[in-house]
Amino acid sequence: MVVQLLSRFLSGILLFSIIGCTAVPIEEPKISSAPLVDQLNTLPPPVRKVTIAVYKFGDLTGQRKSSGTLALLSTAVTQGADVWLIQALKKAGKGEWFQVVERIGLDNLLKERQIIRNTRSSYEGKDAKKLKALIFAGVLIEGGIVGYDTNMVTGGIGARYLGIGIHDEYRRDMVTIGMRLISVQTGEVLLAVSTQKTILSTRIGVSVFKFLDMGTKLLETEAGFTQNESVTYAVRKAIEAAVVQIVKKGEEKELWEFKPKEKGK
Repeated sequence: MVVQLLSRFLSGILLFSIIGCTAVPIEEPKISSAPLVDQLNTLPPPVRKVTIAVYKFGDLTGQRKSSGTLALLSTAVTQGADVWLIQALKKAGKGEWFQVVERIGLDNLLKERQIIRNTRSSYEGKDAKKLKALIFAGVLIEGGIVGYDTNMVTGGIGARYLGIGIHDEYRRDMVTIGMRLISVQTGEVLLAVSTQKTILSTRIGVSVFKFLDMGTKLLETEAGFTQNESVTYAVRKAIEAAVVQIVKKGEEKELWEFKPKEKGK
């Protein structure tokens, strides 16, 4: 009897050991190491370009960098979001979507035009050739960075995606963009969109980070950015996503339309 009980006990231990050693394989996260998919460039072209103006697109969060014990004077997010917005508009549909007119540096532009008029008048008098009129915009884009959150995270699924140890820290930046499209003639808000981007980053060198865009089903990586660019990167991707939304929602509301595809293509 004792021998039988001992035999069953040993068999149970052996079976438990076999089951414990046979781990269920965990599927590794699929991460694309190719350059990030540029949704702006893949937008279908419009029937005609939209003339658009950007006056100001800035930081509406008012957040400052912190160092644990004191607040620094420098801002937490980039103050050049309007530059990224103009670049995104110029890139949309490989440059076929928007005709962007200068408004951020409008004072400088007007001063330079006045200098040209004065110079021509001095040399040519009444016969001085007139400057062409400035192009006016049909719509304006307003808005800015309305939310920003960052923290250091240890372990979890982000560590697996980034390919680091479960005890290593990585940074998570989350940026929210608000954007409105306004009719110049009526002042009506034609479209209003909000986008959010979450970027994970980890240091892979002295001043180089690896980035993960958490906003896509197939996570995408991009390396080669300096230490302070993870926030700027998140802002840029959120702005690009907002421009894509503006284009698609505008087409849905029949503010504009996509160019019909040519037969055979």
